[in-house]
Amino acid sequence: MSRSDPAIGFVSLGCPKALVDSERILTQLRVEGYRIVPSYAQADAVVVNTCGFIDSAVQESLDAIGEALHENGKVIVTGCLGKRSELIREAYPGVLAISGPQDYASVMQAVHRALPPRRNPLLDIIPDTGIKLTPKHYAYLKISEGCNHRCSFCIIPSMRGDLVSRPVDEVLIEAEKLVRSGVRELLVISQDTSAYGVDVKYAAREWRGRSYRTRMTELCDGLGELGAWVRLHYVYPYPHVDELMPLMAAGRLLPYLDIPFQHASTRILKLMKRPGNIDKTLERITRWRKVVPELTIRSTFIVGFPGETDAEFELLLDFLRAAQLDRVGAFAYSPVDGARANELPAPVPEELKEDRLEQFMAVQAGISAAKLRCRIGRRLRVLVDHVDADGVVARSTADAPEIDGVVRIRDGQHLRPGDFAEVIVEGADAHDLAARCAAGG
Repeated sequence: MSRSDPAIGFVSLGCPKALVDSERILTQLRVEGYRIVPSYAQADAVVVNTCGFIDSAVQESLDAIGEALHENGKVIVTGCLGKRSELIREAYPGVLAISGPQDYASVMQAVHRALPPRRNPLLDIIPDTGIKLTPKHYAYLKISEGCNHRCSFCIIPSMRGDLVSRPVDEVLIEAEKLVRSGVRELLVISQDTSAYGVDVKYAAREWRGRSYRTRMTELCDGLGELGAWVRLHYVYPYPHVDELMPLMAAGRLLPYLDIPFQHASTRILKLMKRPGNIDKTLERITRWRKVVPELTIRSTFIVGFPGETDAEFELLLDFLRAAQLDRVGAFAYSPVDGARANELPAPVPEELKEDRLEQFMAVQAGISAAKLRCRIGRRLRVLVDHVDADGVVARSTADAPEIDGVVRIRDGQHLRPGDFAEVIVEGADAHDLAARCAAGG
């Protein structure tokens, strides 16, 4: 690729699903002969892939657009905030083009108008896996777009549309290519992983001479053939989640579930338009752990949702203590422009929301610290993420990248990113583990 080829700067914001969108756009840019450069000064134009889910993300996206305009001047905007083009145009009328999420064709059309490609795209060689923004040893595997739920606090369906599942053979072929390229961990993502395939009536496709239905359990069964860690995110607690336990027990799927429970009050869950019989949820967690004792459950919750009473908040804390979840994130409810929850009565005062969030996280910190202390002295298999002069940072099966804890290895300088290692846990705090390499590991 020549320095005379047009150069694109790229800013990627938001969740892992948006990251996959960025990877697809970057791959197409490279296929068409564009250089990807790391600074505004080197770029002939800049693409900003935005997030627009909550107010802080909207502001971060607007700030990024403004910075790119100031530093470069030629800016193309895409992503979730692109669905609110009037907001962007009002703040920055000088942007070249605006498109929504997953609209790769519009992004490329805008790039072509600003910077026509100068080379024959057939001259460029791109890996089968495309360009990845994650480290070489793990990758996000997006299995669907959109969502059929209409949660009252969420505007994602208005941005990304209804559920559209990728054919199961297409997903498995992509996963196989990733593993062949050196990926050791596949992180399965979507808006609702449990609903995978419902829109195509679980249509069957063939992969490696065997028929698989476009369904979460069968997809996971196929992914389990590849020998990589397979980690599930954004799993709704539908009944067929129970079918995953034998796969985890057999080592074909990591013993890890990311389930956004959001609350423990049946009334609040109904106001949120979320599924939830919380008593049955506790029963199911108990059953899951009987089959898979090493199961890690991570979840997210909203405190201070409109109408949440003191009693309902205490109910949430009681659920937290009973469920003994391993990893938990929480947010004080924040109105999202366009969300139906904004119309609900009895908003919780800001000060009370923050107080409840602090109480909630204090309870969870105690649970997390106690659970991690129980790992001291145990032998764990970990995947190395980073090695430098300060030591080695790795993750166990209980730790997803960026959002969970890490395992810090004091004597692993011989290790490299992407290596698996056996370690002995020596210490723990509320989030992370300290370890040494095990003999023979």
